Amino acid sequence: MSEIDPTEWKSALKSEKDFNQYIIKYFQTNKELVGDYGTTGYYEYYTVTLDSKDGLIISLQTSLNQQNDTGTMPFKDTEHISIEEFRQLILNKKFADKNETLTDVFTTLLGTDPTARFNKK
Repeated sequence: MSEIDPTEWKSALKSEKDFNQYIIKYFQTNKELVGDYGTTGYYEYYTVTLDSKDGLIISLQTSLNQQNDTGTMPFKDTEHISIEEFRQLILNKKFADKNETLTDVFTTLLGTDPTARFNKK
């Protein structure tokens, strides 16, 4: 997959089968999928990689955005999830901005220059 098509991404999210095929195809040429969301108060940074067991490994880092606070440590978590669990997370995750979803976060990044955001194998 040399070009990332955000329309194809959003369309694949509508079906468990289509999304499974899409994400497997995506990871055949990409090492990871990253996404981030932030406000003036906090940020979330996601890194998703393919697990050797046909699932996914999702790493999340969150922290407060406080310029003068050097003591705030980011929270880091790593989960092994199925492709369908990832699809459900994308479809259902909400942010402080109720109009933005995790679907939007990844769609925005998929629509940008892939070489700036994604590590190729």
